[in-house]
Amino acid sequence: MLLWVVVGSALLLSLVLPFVLKPVLQKLGVLDIPNERSSHTSVVIRGVGITVAVGIVVGLALSVLTGLVPVDRSIVLIVLAMLSAAAVLGWVEDYRGLSIRIRALTQLGIGAVGTAALAWTTEQPYWWVPVGALAVAAYVNAANFMDGINGISGFHGVLVGVFYSIAGSLVGQFWLTVAGLVVAAAFAGFLPWNLGRGFVFLGDVGSYLLGASIAAMAVAGLLAGVYLEYLFSPVLIYLADTFITFLRRVRAGERWYASHREHVYQRLTDAGLTHVQSALVVTVCSALVGAAGFVLATAPAPLAIICSLFAAAVVVLYIYSPRILARRRLAPAG
Repeated sequence: MLLWVVVGSALLLSLVLPFVLKPVLQKLGVLDIPNERSSHTSVVIRGVGITVAVGIVVGLALSVLTGLVPVDRSIVLIVLAMLSAAAVLGWVEDYRGLSIRIRALTQLGIGAVGTAALAWTTEQPYWWVPVGALAVAAYVNAANFMDGINGISGFHGVLVGVFYSIAGSLVGQFWLTVAGLVVAAAFAGFLPWNLGRGFVFLGDVGSYLLGASIAAMAVAGLLAGVYLEYLFSPVLIYLADTFITFLRRVRAGERWYASHREHVYQRLTDAGLTHVQSALVVTVCSALVGAAGFVLATAPAPLAIICSLFAAAVVVLYIYSPRILARRRLAPAG
């Protein structure tokens, strides 16, 4: 019962607080102005990720204060500190703007300090610190790059949160079960605002929060002994999209960090899908790869090979899906 009170608090706060926050952000001028690289055509309020952050912070804090998480409370507090720091950084970027160097160094710093604290808590070697720093910075940026259409980040937060909560249950890490459900609930509360009329954006505060929440749980889970497949497979589509786009832009001599419309999910909308349809393609592919990864983690060799090939096939199909869709749309005319 207490678990659902904690999870429900995260959902309710994320769902209700935008009523209060929207006029404040509009007055402050925290708006997203569309340009030639945007996937939207009207001015939209951004920064509503603050409400998701409040939901997650309150949910995780309650899980500790109420004794819902009886052990590993220090892990929850470290994860809470990491995602909170990332959300604050994202808000500063939304409101005032920051140079790329400051953002990158701060993201690496959050990852390094957080991983060091986790390594000390879980009694793991400190050579994990640079690994964790890079993982946090990389996924914060991946989540930020992928937050370009309505629904995609909300669905991703729900999906990965649910997968991580299941992983926690399977390996006896109850803190991960609680944290995953809290993250999933908070992003579920944001979805109606992002998909309905008068929609709003997470902003950098929300996308940084999403990336840091997932990365912090993944690093903490890995150090606590959770199977890598459980932690890696649900985010593989996001990573593949980001990495392939990064390579494509670097090879073309373009600035990889500049705004663009070259991600797979963006090219799907250019090929005719709506925002929600494209976001669902990403989510369904992530779910399929995640499910394959969960089976792969403990499967015997023959089944493990099948799961690996299936996951690889889904990733490849996703990467080439814009071309496939474009060809199918042109086929009748041909």
